[in-house]
Amino acid sequence: MNKLLFILKRREDYSAKMHSNIGLSTGLYNSAKFMNDMMLELGFESHLEVAIDNNCIDRLVTKYKPTHVIIEALWVVPSKFHILQKLHPNVKWIIRLHSEMPFMAGEGMAMDWLGDYVKFKNIKIACNAPRMFKEVSSYVGYDKVIYLPNYYPQEYSNKKFNRNKQQIDIACFGAIRPLKNHLLQAFAALDFSRRIKKKLRFHINAGRIEMQGGPVENNLKGLFQHLYYEGHELVNHQWTPREKFLEICSEMDIGLQCNFSETFNIVSADLISQGVPIVASKEIPWSSFLYNADPTDSSDISDKLLCAYYNPIINVKLNQYNLSCYTNNTKRIWNKYFKEY
Repeated sequence: MNKLLFILKRREDYSAKMHSNIGLSTGLYNSAKFMNDMMLELGFESHLEVAIDNNCIDRLVTKYKPTHVIIEALWVVPSKFHILQKLHPNVKWIIRLHSEMPFMAGEGMAMDWLGDYVKFKNIKIACNAPRMFKEVSSYVGYDKVIYLPNYYPQEYSNKKFNRNKQQIDIACFGAIRPLKNHLLQAFAALDFSRRIKKKLRFHINAGRIEMQGGPVENNLKGLFQHLYYEGHELVNHQWTPREKFLEICSEMDIGLQCNFSETFNIVSADLISQGVPIVASKEIPWSSFLYNADPTDSSDISDKLLCAYYNPIINVKLNQYNLSCYTNNTKRIWNKYFKEY
């Protein structure tokens, strides 16, 4: 039986006061943990570790003696594998990407590193999205790339919907970066709230500004400051451990994730798992097309919010069903690959 070891890099802004003691409280850590738990359920020996930097890898591999090491995201300098492959010649290394190409374009070293990785005999690149799989394969060759999609535990809750509140709570969670499309979604949410004659509470995550996302945050603050007299509010939430974040999700009325580029989107899965309806772009592969909106059209997003508002149970049931189908397929793909290779 193959033995797996998932390794992530600890965030550079790690703080014991802000983050979990394992090192991260982010979507990447949660994603890797879900995969590790899934492989354990399938009967594999599997471990998850958070490394401080490249120099931790040898120690972790020596400790667990895995057959396969899965490096989550791009953080290991390619030259490091000259040393690692000599120390662990029988280990199969997998560099697992979590982004589509539009996001990857912002990682300045990505194409250079991918080209260097595949020069090593025991390294493969894994993509968690079909488009990315095709594009990376066309670059480095199909024999060097595998498809390993995301998993999410099928633990769902129901929610009671209350339309008698004076305000509407809409969650647009996730790191603040341009491809997340926060500002246009805020305009759509404002239009929707006025249509149903309620005050908007627009919920975002504070503290994660990525890929020149500073202007996005500033515009959100400016927008709601000037609308304060109407009673609309921007609500910032600090990053929290997953259990606390799920509690926050359960308090929302609708989740909004009409983003420009996604491969899975754990935030949407967290909202749906708590029985909260979502409106998303078609970039989220498991989201129901009935509640997909054009991420460039605030009117379309507003219309879909209205539809979700009046049909929350149908929205949740469809999306929970789609998510279950997606993750069941993920389990089959991972099980097959690691039994054969």
